Amino acid sequence: MALGCQLVWATTWMEEANEVVAPRIGLPRLPVVEWPAHRADDDPRGLHWKTRAIVEWADNRPFIWVDDEISAMDRLWVDASHPGPSLLHHVDPRRGLTETDFSAFDDWLRLVVPR
Repeated sequence: MALGCQLVWATTWMEEANEVVAPRIGLPRLPVVEWPAHRADDDPRGLHWKTRAIVEWADNRPFIWVDDEISAMDRLWVDASHPGPSLLHHVDPRRGLTETDFSAFDDWLRLVVPR
């Protein structure tokens, strides 16, 4: 599937995702979102510690965040803090990504990213 967008790692694996995960699933070396040191107690209750950094990285651009820990608070915070389009997509860690997930990404990208 042609994404029509930039794919990056936003994982605690950081650069190690390029060494361990990417070759196993057929991905090229990808950019990595760097996690700044910040105090989780500065965040609203229930906000994932990745949320602020991902929104900052997106820098008003459309983005999809795929994770197994996305909460209602993350959705509220992104809606209030990110003026661009966003799709926060929860994935069941027991199943991983499925064809249904990829279809949802493709449908969303067709709406927000001109091809």
